[in-house]
Amino acid sequence: MDIKTLVRTAAALTAALGIVASAAACGSSKSSGSTAKAAATSGDSGGSAASTLRLGYFANVTHATAVVGVAHGDFAKALGSTKLSTQIYNAGPAEMTAVLGGQLDAAYVGPSSALSAFVQSHGEALKIVAGATEGGAELVVKPGINSAADLKGKTLATPQKGNTQDVALRYWLKQQGLTANPDGTGDVSVDPQDNATTLDQFKAGHIDGAWLPEPWASRLVTEAGAKVLVDEQSLWPNGQFSTTTLVVATGFLDKHPDTVKALIDGQIAANSWIESDPTDAQKLVNSELKRLTGKALTDAEVQRSFSEQKVTNDPAASTLQTSLDHAVAVKLLKSTDLHGIFDLSILNAELAKNGQPAVSDAGLSKK
Repeated sequence: MDIKTLVRTAAALTAALGIVASAAACGSSKSSGSTAKAAATSGDSGGSAASTLRLGYFANVTHATAVVGVAHGDFAKALGSTKLSTQIYNAGPAEMTAVLGGQLDAAYVGPSSALSAFVQSHGEALKIVAGATEGGAELVVKPGINSAADLKGKTLATPQKGNTQDVALRYWLKQQGLTANPDGTGDVSVDPQDNATTLDQFKAGHIDGAWLPEPWASRLVTEAGAKVLVDEQSLWPNGQFSTTTLVVATGFLDKHPDTVKALIDGQIAANSWIESDPTDAQKLVNSELKRLTGKALTDAEVQRSFSEQKVTNDPAASTLQTSLDHAVAVKLLKSTDLHGIFDLSILNAELAKNGQPAVSDAGLSKK
């Protein structure tokens, strides 16, 4: 797929999801490094190693792998002479627009947003090359709401229309016999918005709840008196579902497999450190969240957030078709063949070098 087609695809994705078409327009976006220079050079240099890797991720606990990989130096160490340029996003659809438009080479993102980009690009734009996080998402509501029936006529928030939590909420409401249409109408009004805005809106009484990733679910519980109505783990077999994956632009992967290998090596190192030294890892993540958002979490919020999730290199590939089916059911995506969405060959080779077991692609690596 040439760049003109990718740009047209990005525009189509923006229109389909009603999202921001530029990474710079994302209200919570912050960047490091020279992204303008990166756009001109990354992916164009000869050889397998890229001069710059442009990486997107969120200032969330569910993106602890990326937060630690950057702050602990695991990515930089593995990348060597390749410069790391980072961009922060509130949610996945805007981030995927940046991938489709050529502003990012790789991104940590939820499976629903990755699926959106894959579907809209006819399976050409990206590959999921690793998992990052399992769990860590909840529907939290006002204390007086005790059942799905109590949500009729209420307003709930999600991070962005079409993102992983947005799809999860809309599908769950459908299962409860409640409508939540993409245009905001229905039995329940779904109001996608920035996570920080959601916290403020809930405190002010303007919304009745939200389906959120960590640490935002925990922040609504501890700071604003919300209660958990649905822990998403209860909706999946064995409580296992993917919250964050690592995707790479297909063109970048084809040109620079050694750089992707280095990024994955950095991830494996970051996840190993998080698991072996959770106390220091949580402190580092909290310090970085303060730097990126201007506010640190309380000890209770940090502990609760991390207890709701775990880092992993496994993308839980067997659950991806279910994620797509949910998005199709709530009319946010069209059904598509998912063969070719995964390329776990580099990940499994590097896991083997580290004495770790291979992870499954559920037969979805080959078209």
